[in-house]
Amino acid sequence: MKRVAVTGAGGSPAIGFARSLRAAPEEFHLIGFDTNPYTLQRAEVDERYLVPRVSDPDYLSVVSEILSETKPDLLHIQISAEMIAVSGLRDRLPCRTFLPRHETILACEDKFASYERWSAAGLKVPQTMLLNNVADLQIAFERFGPRLWLRFTSGSAGRGALPTSDYEEGKLWIDFHRGWGKFTAAECLEEQTITWQSIWKNGELVVAQGRKRMYWEFSNRARSGVTGITGTGITVSDPLLDDVAQRAVLAVDPKPQGIFGVDLTYDKSGVPNPTEINIGRFFTTHHFFTAAGLNMPYIFVQCGLDAPLPHIPRKINPLTPGLAWVRGMDVLPTLTTTDDIEQSSLRLAKRRERLGKSLADHTQGLTGSVCTEIVSSQGELSRKQGS
Repeated sequence: MKRVAVTGAGGSPAIGFARSLRAAPEEFHLIGFDTNPYTLQRAEVDERYLVPRVSDPDYLSVVSEILSETKPDLLHIQISAEMIAVSGLRDRLPCRTFLPRHETILACEDKFASYERWSAAGLKVPQTMLLNNVADLQIAFERFGPRLWLRFTSGSAGRGALPTSDYEEGKLWIDFHRGWGKFTAAECLEEQTITWQSIWKNGELVVAQGRKRMYWEFSNRARSGVTGITGTGITVSDPLLDDVAQRAVLAVDPKPQGIFGVDLTYDKSGVPNPTEINIGRFFTTHHFFTAAGLNMPYIFVQCGLDAPLPHIPRKINPLTPGLAWVRGMDVLPTLTTTDDIEQSSLRLAKRRERLGKSLADHTQGLTGSVCTEIVSSQGELSRKQGS
């Protein structure tokens, strides 16, 4: 039985990873690490281990010792904060990893560095600049305004993101986050975002699938409207997206290996612009693909262990377009289709139309009797007043 370890084991992405391997055609022994003693308890693994935070000097020594004790065949990093630390010392770990090159991870974890590579490769990207001081912010408004998108150069879940048309607001925002030299400013694109999740090996694409995000869950609780928590995702198949995403990957690494999750946002011309690559890890809702028939974590593990791959009908977008994954807090996700979602809206529209006609007919039928009643009431009142 293959043994696989995963970090951030109690978080949603790692739980999706574990559930995907449980759904694989062979059994796995799963070992989970987490830095939080509470979330560790919900990890769906066979062994659970609490480890220090990645910023703790003991993090790597503790993880290495547990790996030596538990002897997994493969270690999967599912937390962005741990990616650079583990990647830099991968050759010293007592088990395999299946990560992109360390230089590629550094470039993708720095959003400005990846922007520069895409720009140099001729990809259409939102104009962006690093903000080292208030003068840079003023220049950004002059060049990219009237509305800017401010965000940290690193991190996930919309870390530090703020759309703003107000210079003073932007300045105060960066001051508050102590973000000078750590923030970028970019021109604002449209609201529609999309993701292209892919697995590569030795420079060759193994499989990729597009997914459109319909909305951010809890968006009303974030100043930017971006929470990093997808509400409903939809499978898509778009040749333009496939082309742009592959070019974005190859621009940061001509020989990709491992997981590359390209996030893109559409501009006013309808062209998807790459905004970041979630490198070496799956996006939160990847269990969606497994439930729909594409088990990417299993494919990833097989690639990492040089084991035979399951049948993949198509390298790019093997899933049927229009599948929907509806999710939220403390509820099990639901796999459905966009047709089913649209049918519920159509049924409501027809009901509204029918009720509207019924109400009009009902009102018209009442007009005569209501008028008679009013006249009779007025006559009765007049008689009472006369007496």
